Amino acid sequence: MQKLLKVAAAQFAPSFLNKKETLEKACDVIARAGKEGVRLVVFPEVFIPGYPDWVWLVPNNQNAELNELYVELVQNAVSIPDETTAQLCSAAKKSGVNVVIGLHERNTESSSASLYNTILFIDEQGRIAGKHRKLIPTGGERLIWARGGGDTLDAFDMPVGRVGGLICWEMFMPLARTAMYSQGVQILAAPTWDKSSGWMIAMQHAAREGGCFVISCCMALKKEDIPDTYTFKKLYPTDREWISKGNSCIIGPNGKIIAGPLENSKDLLIAEIDLSRILAAKRLFDVSGHYARPDVFRLQIQQDK
Repeated sequence: MQKLLKVAAAQFAPSFLNKKETLEKACDVIARAGKEGVRLVVFPEVFIPGYPDWVWLVPNNQNAELNELYVELVQNAVSIPDETTAQLCSAAKKSGVNVVIGLHERNTESSSASLYNTILFIDEQGRIAGKHRKLIPTGGERLIWARGGGDTLDAFDMPVGRVGGLICWEMFMPLARTAMYSQGVQILAAPTWDKSSGWMIAMQHAAREGGCFVISCCMALKKEDIPDTYTFKKLYPTDREWISKGNSCIIGPNGKIIAGPLENSKDLLIAEIDLSRILAAKRLFDVSGHYARPDVFRLQIQQDK
């Protein structure tokens, strides 16, 4: 494991609800990251095939419209493994890049009709290291995603270090963060839809609290990125250009921002990080080490399915 390495947040827009075209975009970004010497790239929350922003716009009594959107979303979701993950693995191996990517995952272990908000971890050899399913959707998101379980609350040994991930407001859950810290996470991916100033402060706190690097990645999405065929698009203000401005950033284990925030731009945000800074940060405060006090506190994770 090398101490100095380049990491990146892939702040791009998907081809909305089009798995095939979004997959092509993702593979292109992975290839670009490899050419720029990036060892780890993090994509936004549910990048494949896009964030269902209609949950904040369409009233829940509009059953016909919501049913149509859900059917299309499920049809463009991913099973793990499937042809989509195989292509992502191939792109990662070809470019020598470790990949963390958000996607809609079908519950293929049972009905294949429900969805999880999932992040997939792929190493630079093109192998699936693991996945994490979001524990609890927020607000209107509960109409889309099932709840993940403790069996995917893991950090993974990858060629760049120990990598874990929590999705959006999971990062506000103290025990979920503690679960990551207790597993020795060095790089914590935070794919998100939140791009607020409060989110940025929370990510800086998490990086300092855990003594780890945090890569916050949100998609940059314009209103024009949503095809006119989707009627919910008319519910946005007519003068609105950006639905999501991104604000992705990379934060060091001292809580200071290394790169970003990247606003109103579709680009690859790159930073060089030094893993030895983790040890320096933990000299005085190691939340899962000398500050853990297991004689007083105990964390229990229910990891049975």
